[in-house]
Amino acid sequence: QMWEEAIALGKELAEQYENEMFDYEQLSELLRKQAQFYENIVKVIRPKPDYFAVGYYGQGFPTFIRNKVFIYRGKEYERREDFEARLLTQFPNAEKMKTTSPPGDDIKTSSGQYIQCFTVKPKLDLPAKFHRPVSEQIVSFYRVNEVQRFEYSRPVRKGEKNPDNEFANMWIERTIYVTAYKLPGILRWFEVKSVFMVEISPLENAIETMQLTNDKINNMVQQHLNDPNLPINPLSMLLNGIVDPAVMGGFANYEKAFFTEKYMHEHPEDHDKIEKLKDLIAWQIPFLAEGIRIHGEKVTEALRPFHERMEACFRQLKDKVEKQYGVRAILSSLDDRRGSRPRSMVRSFTMPSSSRPLSVASVSSLSSDSTPSRPGSDGFVLEPLLPKKMHSRSQDKLDKDDLDKDKKEKKKEKRNSKHQEIFDKEFKSTDISLQQAEAVILSETISPLRPQRPKSQVLNVMSSERRFSVSPAPPGSQLTPPPITPRTKLAFSIQPS
Repeated sequence: QMWEEAIALGKELAEQYENEMFDYEQLSELLRKQAQFYENIVKVIRPKPDYFAVGYYGQGFPTFIRNKVFIYRGKEYERREDFEARLLTQFPNAEKMKTTSPPGDDIKTSSGQYIQCFTVKPKLDLPAKFHRPVSEQIVSFYRVNEVQRFEYSRPVRKGEKNPDNEFANMWIERTIYVTAYKLPGILRWFEVKSVFMVEISPLENAIETMQLTNDKINNMVQQHLNDPNLPINPLSMLLNGIVDPAVMGGFANYEKAFFTEKYMHEHPEDHDKIEKLKDLIAWQIPFLAEGIRIHGEKVTEALRPFHERMEACFRQLKDKVEKQYGVRAILSSLDDRRGSRPRSMVRSFTMPSSSRPLSVASVSSLSSDSTPSRPGSDGFVLEPLLPKKMHSRSQDKLDKDDLDKDKKEKKKEKRNSKHQEIFDKEFKSTDISLQQAEAVILSETISPLRPQRPKSQVLNVMSSERRFSVSPAPPGSQLTPPPITPRTKLAFSIQPS
């Protein structure tokens, strides 16, 4: 299901089929496969595998894995317990370590075998081509594929313990692992080449948590917009866990920990970070509103009381947040499309020439005496096609067929009345003097200067020119084409005079 990789290989094959081998049958089949791959990327939901960091410590392991850390890519829907069981079957004498902290020298130099295993998160590195926001269905591939950096976060408490609010002194010790190659590759596991550690303050941890929550809501909303047949249960659990304060507590703990005068006085350097956290809290409301709207459209009658309670909790949350942190609004997909020209407007400018009104530019480009600005492509003089009101026929009488045609034209004029009104306004604003006596029509007649010469005469001229080249006539004689005679009767005589 790594269709992105298949598309890249398909482009290389397409270049060979098209420009080197000229095998268009293979090329057409390959392009059809690529089209199916692109469709799968957008429509098919792919499972996200987990990644595990595995350390082999002790002198009992072979040298190529001894005291080294590797990142493994798990199978689809494989839990850490199942992966560990699969790993320990390869080393039945190994002992599993209970902690995730790096081991000491006593374990590394011991004669036994110790295996340390824990889950790590891949760090998203988007390709450079995604310089603008794209669909989550497209980006989700790069969250777990073509990754080389992985991180493991471990909570660490510093300072006095606050029983009322555990977020106030919750620091995060984050270890970042960089592998030798990107995963997945030719193997499902690669060695870690570099490790470094960073500490994240409680406020920075709160900002990351709010950002991840907002992204999770937005991603699930986009999935339901793209595929209305998705089950509603994951959306219900996510929204209720955020909206109902009895479940998660919401962001009230952040307000108690960081939005106090005491914290601002002790940490004046965190003013910008606090404002960013407030902004993320305000932005959560429009995401929740869209999720609850979708939930209300898809909820069953059995879950209707649950949805109504969630709506009541959301209204209270919305009033509180908008009063304290301001109002945020997101543009829907419909509003994004309003920027481009509607299809109806495009159609009005691409109608057939028989019923299309002239634009202002085409009318104003005419000169005062109604002469065309340039000849037609076929060498004919194309005069401007004015609206049917300005037409005057050169004939004095109209027969019955012309009356029928006029009736049809009037019906067409009624259909295109809107276009005609727009034209009348534009046309009256231009200073064009039209004479009633002149008929403005599309002339396609050819008036040659002389009649064409018959083919037989052209042949006579050609044959006569050949004869003249052999025996030229005297200077005073007229060059008239001689009659056609059989070749056997032609005679040439050379006179000395």
